Formats: sequence, structure tokens, C-alpha cells
Amino acid sequence: MSNATYLDFNATAPTRPEVIEAVADAMKSGGNASSVHGTGRAARAGVEQARGRVAALVGADVRGVIFTGSGTEANNQALRRTGRVRLLVSAIEHESVIQARDDAELIPVGADGMVDLAALERMLDGDGGPALVSVMAANNETGIVQPVVEVARIAHARGALVHCDAVQAAGKLPVDMATLGVDFLALSAHKIGGPQGVGALVCRDPALLGRLVHGGGQEAGLRAGTENVPGIVGFGVAADSALRGLGGFADLADLRDGLEARMRAEANKIVVIGGDVARLPNTAKVATPGLAADLQVMGLDLAGIAISAGSACSAGRVEMPYVLSAMGVPEDIALSAVRISLGWTTTADDVDAFIGAWSELRRRGSGPAVAQ
Repeated sequence: MSNATYLDFNATAPTRPEVIEAVADAMKSGGNASSVHGTGRAARAGVEQARGRVAALVGADVRGVIFTGSGTEANNQALRRTGRVRLLVSAIEHESVIQARDDAELIPVGADGMVDLAALERMLDGDGGPALVSVMAANNETGIVQPVVEVARIAHARGALVHCDAVQAAGKLPVDMATLGVDFLALSAHKIGGPQGVGALVCRDPALLGRLVHGGGQEAGLRAGTENVPGIVGFGVAADSALRGLGGFADLADLRDGLEARMRAEANKIVVIGGDVARLPNTAKVATPGLAADLQVMGLDLAGIAISAGSACSAGRVEMPYVLSAMGVPEDIALSAVRISLGWTTTADDVDAFIGAWSELRRRGSGPAVAQ
């Protein structure tokens, strides 16, 4: 990472050194995983080892792991290829879920950012045909953890299938597919220190799913195209490292809480979004009324510190964040909210650097001082 202080892990995590080494080795070895000669069989072995490691990360059956080109693709395949007439998604889902189908029905969330379970029950009790429900494990902007177990219980009792976007939660919290009770789980390698451009859709029963990409028989006939062997191998290594590092990742909550406390000490009017509910241990969504989010991002970038105002998929747009809007956050608060997300490289020195730069930025105020 080029920035001296990188605090944007929810956008992408720095690639782990062991992943870089594994990807380089796989690229040197070459081979098509569908070829039957020795080089092809070696490539296939790398893919299957990675499949086992990704399955282990989320407590899944290895036979249910389908490698994709991204978490976005995984979400789209699950939401568009189950044959379900209705699609119900929470109002705070990633755009790849909300936009996957034009007919998606939005499940409201409360002011605490949690999906409204009573509303979900009412929606499913309506007469609309076989349904698929999609609720993320943890929100990418606020880090708020969703009641997926309860969502699955409610949905399955009414004959619905359940998809869970676990892109942000996997590797940050213990994720077990059987415990969650979901039918489909989406993952992305680059959120856990793996390569960009590779993800996975994990299925409880692959027979429930149809293919999205046509043209070949790869991935048990469910995702055509020559496998990205180096990327998949790197994904497997990242999954293994993330699983072994879960305890250390949980400790980031102390750094995160300390960062928020120091911000509050500097400016007692700051607002921590989701501070009263369960969150990812690495994520802080903090509003500084009177100091626009985009100016904070730009000013801190000039100071060598990388944060974001929200999802990397919607960067560059100055508008009311739909996640915060769904929670009923007032516009002046929402437009001053930034996301600070820590990760496996973050140290106390990084937090010190952030606090110093943010404090200076706040003292200078908005506008000209930042733009110069």
C-alpha cells in the first residue's frame, strides 16, 4: 500500500506476503486446471486445496464452494439463478445485492441498523410465490452485524431460501455456514488479504443453483470459464491465514474503541454510527458534524492516511449514503460520516497518526484549508 497509514480495510486489505508468494509460484507453474496432463493436474490440485481452505474458513462442505470472479458475481449468481419468484433484500445490502434484480423488495432496518425481523415476517407471509431472502452478515459501511440466524429461521419456516453476503464478515468474525443456517454464502478474496478478482459462492446444496456464466463445465458445471488458478490459490492461502488469525483480529476492537474515544475527547459532538450494537471489531463509522465527509477523506489523504466515506463501489459520489438513509440518520450527520476500517497490519502508531491528522484537520475546519 502506498499510503503510510492505511485504514481502509473494508475497501480492500493489503495483500498478505504469503499470498503474493503463493500466487507467484502458481503463475510460474502455469497449467490449465481442466487439462489431464501433469501440469494440468498440478494446477487442479492447487485449486482443490484452495477450495478446502475456503470451505474451512466458513465451516462449509467443500463440495459447495464455487469459485467466481468476485463477491459481486457470487451475489448475482445466487440472487438471479435460484428460480425464486420473489427476492427480498435488506435496505442496507451492498449494491451488488440491491441491484441484482429490478424486482427486489427492500426489507426495512431500524434506527440501530439491524434488519426489521417483524417486517420480514409480514413480507414473507404475503402471497407472492417462492421467495429468496438476502441479508448480509455484517454491513460494509457501518460494520453492524445482522441477525442472520433469526433471518434464516423466519425464512425457512415459510419455505424461503436464504442468501448471505459474508464478504465483510469472513475472516473478521467466526463464520459457520451451518450455524447461520443459510443456503448460500458469498465471499471475496481481497477483503481478507487475498488477490483482487476472485471470490466464491458457497452453497448448502449446489443443486439449488443454476449457472450465471455459460460456456464450459468448470466448477461442477456452475461457473464456466478457465479457472483463475493463481488467484484461487492465493484465495486459499488468505483464507487459511485469516482463519488462523481470527483471535488477533478480534483484538482490533480495543484499537477501534480507543480511536473512537480519542475522537470523542477531541470533539464531543461526534456521532459513532452503530456504537451501541454488535459491530465488526475493525470498523468505525464516525460523523463529525460541520466537517464534510469528502473533505475529511481528501484532507487525510494529503496527510498520508487512507480512509473512506463509504463503500468503495460508490466512491466519488457526494450524495446521501443509502445505508445511513435507511437507518434514518439525519442528512447533516450522514454527509459528515467517514469509515475507518482497521486490519491485520494496523498498529497503535497508525491510530496515533490518524488522530493527529484528523485533529489538525478539524481545527482547520472545512473548505479552503483542506483544498489548498
